Amino acid sequence: MFSVAILIGIYSYLIFAIGLLGLLYRQVILLLTFVFFIFCIVLFKKQIKYFTTGFITRSILAKAVQGYSFNNLSFLLLSLLIIQSLINLIGTLGPELGFDALWYHLTLPKLYIQNHSVLHIPGSLLYYSNMPKLTEMLYTASLFFGNEILAKLVHFSFGLLSSIALYFLSKKFLDRNLSLIVVLIFYSNLVVGWQSITAYVDLSRTFFELMALWGFINFVDKDTPSMKLTRSILAKRVWLVESAVMLGLAVSIKLLALGSIGIFSYLIIYFGLSNHKKITKVLIDVLTFILFSLAVPLPWFIFSFVHTGNPIYPIFSSFFQDINHQVFNAALLNPINFIKTSWKVLTQASDPISPVYIIFLPVIILTFKKLNFHSKIISLYCLLGFIYWYFTSRVEGARLLVPYLPAVSLVSIISFNNLKRNNINVPVLRKIGLTVVLLIVFISIAYRSIANYKYLPVILGVESKGQFLTDHLNFSFGDFYDTDNYFKKNITSKDTVLLYGFHNLYYVNFPFIDSSWAKKGDRFNYIATQNSDLPKRFSNWNLIYYNPKTHVNLYSLGGIRWVY
Repeated sequence: MFSVAILIGIYSYLIFAIGLLGLLYRQVILLLTFVFFIFCIVLFKKQIKYFTTGFITRSILAKAVQGYSFNNLSFLLLSLLIIQSLINLIGTLGPELGFDALWYHLTLPKLYIQNHSVLHIPGSLLYYSNMPKLTEMLYTASLFFGNEILAKLVHFSFGLLSSIALYFLSKKFLDRNLSLIVVLIFYSNLVVGWQSITAYVDLSRTFFELMALWGFINFVDKDTPSMKLTRSILAKRVWLVESAVMLGLAVSIKLLALGSIGIFSYLIIYFGLSNHKKITKVLIDVLTFILFSLAVPLPWFIFSFVHTGNPIYPIFSSFFQDINHQVFNAALLNPINFIKTSWKVLTQASDPISPVYIIFLPVIILTFKKLNFHSKIISLYCLLGFIYWYFTSRVEGARLLVPYLPAVSLVSIISFNNLKRNNINVPVLRKIGLTVVLLIVFISIAYRSIANYKYLPVILGVESKGQFLTDHLNFSFGDFYDTDNYFKKNITSKDTVLLYGFHNLYYVNFPFIDSSWAKKGDRFNYIATQNSDLPKRFSNWNLIYYNPKTHVNLYSLGGIRWVY
């Protein structure tokens, strides 16, 4: 799994590199992808040989169930995971409706392709163009090979990769069935189901943060295979570096992951002091982790610094201060507010989190002291992650908690399994716990089935994509689509439309300049407004088209090309 994560990161950075060189052309991407694919085949030729010779039972699947018989419970749990993933796949195969995806996750790759390069986009609308975009680089390649559906499949795949990684991490602490339950709890979160059908980046961040945690547990674990073989300090530190690289890739996806560097630094100190390591060695470990974590996203920091003078733009910018004022205030230090906010996000979030965590919270508290050291590390990671979310991302809802949900799912079942040390009737309790988990999973499957049902007609070809988007996009909240094909029929490749009031530009399929980045000298012969008035300087332009559905007005000055 670590090799897969590294390869994903390398491929993304290759796309970034050719984008900086202005070589984002279909032929270049095809050649790059082909060469990279051949490289992967050579690298994993042994694993591929297992499949091509038919010995699938000796592959990763066999390792996952080694030493266990396949029973009815395993079959049920796997079946539920497959059903949940298929339901999510239905939503993935439908057109994109997600606000952030249409705003910048897909729009930026589309603009990069149009300009054949990864570029800085000035203005207040697409300020995300200066931030790390590992996942968006993958979306850029996806749009060369297809449309937004392929990009959505990429993000969907990160949900599956996170589940696989979580299973193998869980196997370090639990048996097969309990590990499958851990994965089922995570993957059945409604917020995970929603994220699985969008071209967002939260699941890709989740995958790399989970890999960072897995690497850190291997660093802490004195009985890992590498320790048994070499028993050297160097071999152990490799896992620390591996963990840092994984987190660096997470930072390359989303700047918010910078906070996890602080979380892991605290865990390194906690681990070092608990094992009576010298302070100097602990500090070396912390500095090593920070150095490698920041080295991975460094190219993106340099890109941002060159264009904005700030390596982590928009953080610390005047733009961010306005948002920051809404997020940070003294009232957050009140523990009562922390409890209220925590309870609200766990019970009333618009992007809901599984109630399993609330149900299992008393168990986690009850058994914490009797957890082994590794489990305590994961518990602390969960707590610190939740606190970090509270102070930085609470206004965003539960979506930004997703990277920590795999660890919370694991701690919940580890704690539940640990009850046997407290002389509690475990068989009865296990049945009750399993019943609760399965009930919540069935509810999640039903809910996501209803939510994704609307995609079936367009997937099956019964409904056109245009009609689907016309019926489901929110045109009063920033979305756009050429519902009546007016722009397609009347705006040619030689025309340019200046846009005012538009927000989500992904479905804009005609030549345009947005007012947020328009500059002196730009030429255009049409002006379009959406949910906004025409600027007074263009009051003499004539209205030639109005769409009551999309709230779009189109103006012209008799075909005259105007200079901004």
